[in-house]
Amino acid sequence: MPSIRAGSIDIHYRIDGDPRLPSLVLSNGLGLDLTMWSPQIPAFSRHFRVLRYDTRGHGASSTPAQPATIEELGRDVLALLDHAGIPRAHFCGFSMGGMIGMWLGIHAPVRIDRLVLAHSAARIGPVSMWNERIATVERDGMQAISDVAMRRWFTAAFIERHPEVVGELKRAMERNDAGGYVRCCAAIRDADFRDAVADICAPTLVLSGAQDAATTSADADHLERRIPDVRRVELDAAHLSNHEMPDEFTDALLDFLGAARVEHPAPRGTVAR
Repeated sequence: MPSIRAGSIDIHYRIDGDPRLPSLVLSNGLGLDLTMWSPQIPAFSRHFRVLRYDTRGHGASSTPAQPATIEELGRDVLALLDHAGIPRAHFCGFSMGGMIGMWLGIHAPVRIDRLVLAHSAARIGPVSMWNERIATVERDGMQAISDVAMRRWFTAAFIERHPEVVGELKRAMERNDAGGYVRCCAAIRDADFRDAVADICAPTLVLSGAQDAATTSADADHLERRIPDVRRVELDAAHLSNHEMPDEFTDALLDFLGAARVEHPAPRGTVAR
């Protein structure tokens, strides 16, 4: 897998799809890596040149020595775009990746065509929650939080029906470097875009989960109210809807990005407004 050097950090990435197609960047959530997008790649790569990457401190990318900031994570994306020769791209960010997308939409609008904020929020959780999580992982490692994460990422019904999917993602989370994880926890802890998202000018899709306890419907409501050119889709899922409802998630993005819909049964539990 190729990588670029961004300051002192190696950022690993992968590109799928015809280089003549429009570009789509996919940004992973906290505790995940570029493989989180596997359910979407077959469909997305038929319509886009898809650039996905491991956020610094995750997957095969290297871990920063100091706590990260969302600005640094956003500048990593700009470095990737420059390296790949992509002047302008669609961007889909999941959770932490959505906060990166907000920073890009606010500070680098000329590089962003359409913006998708999936299961994200302008402000995620109180500072105390992040400090407690950082302390737990620094003391006990990633396994200390992975079970709780799965129960927040998925509904109980999905965990019962698809233990193999949940197990695979749990192991992927535990493989992440604990230092990289806590440094990105700090980036989320210190970010607050509740007022600044009003400056996003890109057409934006806010995709939320009706059963998401991590980034709630109320969080998505705030984004919907504040971003000027916005569309909202809510799926009947918990946090990781691109795995829990992969067809519906894929359809929502393809429809918003102006691509043809994929062939599968009609979406279930989807509300657009």
